Parts: sequence; structure tokens; C-alpha cells
Amino acid sequence: MEISSGHVPIVADLQWIQRLVNTPCKLCEKKRARRYCPGTAGEICATCCGTERENTIACPLDCEHLMAARHHERPAPLTDLDLPNKDVHLTEKFLRDQEHLVIWLSHSLARSAQATGAVDADLREALGAMIQTYRTLQSGLIYESKPQNPYAARVQEDMKAAIEELRKKVVEEAGMELLKDSDLAGVLVFLQRLELQHSNGRKKGRAFLDFLRSYFPPTPAPSPSVAT
Repeated sequence: MEISSGHVPIVADLQWIQRLVNTPCKLCEKKRARRYCPGTAGEICATCCGTERENTIACPLDCEHLMAARHHERPAPLTDLDLPNKDVHLTEKFLRDQEHLVIWLSHSLARSAQATGAVDADLREALGAMIQTYRTLQSGLIYESKPQNPYAARVQEDMKAAIEELRKKVVEEAGMELLKDSDLAGVLVFLQRLELQHSNGRKKGRAFLDFLRSYFPPTPAPSPSVAT
């Protein structure tokens, strides 16, 4: 005899629950599935979620399990020996004076990453190439370093376009060119170090991108000013 509650048969509900309880993990096919994974469009176990998250699984940034894991991630601490471009000294005064530029480039970097599907490693490569280009310009040579990685190359192009847009805005407001290559290089080095600080080291990791999205405004300031 089938017992029903309202219009939904209880037996049908029990059968659905039983199937869910007995569902094997889509990845390892050994352990019992415990949660739905939007990155695989299937049910997976907690172990596979922890080990494959942002390694083999391209996790959506709004995945509840990924967001929960972010609170427990502890990137390895950096020392002075780990810092790239060690000869570039960034002071608090420099960062305060260039706050508008930090916000503009951070927003542009996050926007490009989301549009292209780039991960933190791609952003790191794009930033490295741009820093090398600007440092070469400071030495009096004109040579653009371009990543072979297509994702990093696309991010680099987006960042170049964002910088040119800012240049035009500054010229329109100030009537002259005030955006210095040395300031751009310094802010890019700052972002490079932030990436190292916030990256979780996973192949498809986007912890740094998450940091940019949460720490900086969703849109850049409409009227950027340049410190002289």
C-alpha cells in the first residue's frame, strides 16, 4: 500500500533519497557521494572535492563549497627571498599616492580574468610580462615581452587597453600626460606580489581573483586623478 502526504507520494520520496544515498562519487567511483559539484555537474565525495578542487575541477567562484574552503586556505608565507623584482622598493607612501592606479589596474585585471577564464597562474604570467616590458622601457629600450600562454596574452592585451584608457582620461582632465611608466611598473609589481601572497598554488586556482573581487570596488573610480 502506498502512503501519500498531500499529492506527493512518500514512497517516491524515499526511493529518491535511497538513490542519492547510494550514489557513488562521479570522480573516484568508490566513495559515497556527499555533495553536488557544479564544476563536474555531478555528485562527488568530500575527499575528491578537497583534493581535486581547482586542480582538475574548474570550480565556479560561487560554489558554496569553494567559498567555504577559502576561509580555511593558508597560503605559504612569503619571505624577502620569494619576492620577484626585489630591487623594486614599494613604500606605503607610494601605494597611498598611487591608490587610484592600484584600484584601476586591480579592477581591470579581475574583469579580464573573468571575461577570459584565466586562472591565477595566467594572471601571474601576464603581470610578469608587463613588468618586464615597463622595466625595459625604463632602461631606454623598447621591447614588449609577450607570453606564449594564450590566456596570459589576452589578459596582457586587456590590461594594455585599460592603461591606455586611463591615460586618455588623465590627459582630458589634466591637459597633460601625468601617468608615468615607473609608477605603472611599481603598481604592477605590487599586484604581482599580491598574487603570490594570495595564490593557493592549485593548477586552476583563482584565490587571487577572489581576493581582487572582494577587496577592490566592483567598478573603478569614474574620474581618476594622478599624484604628481
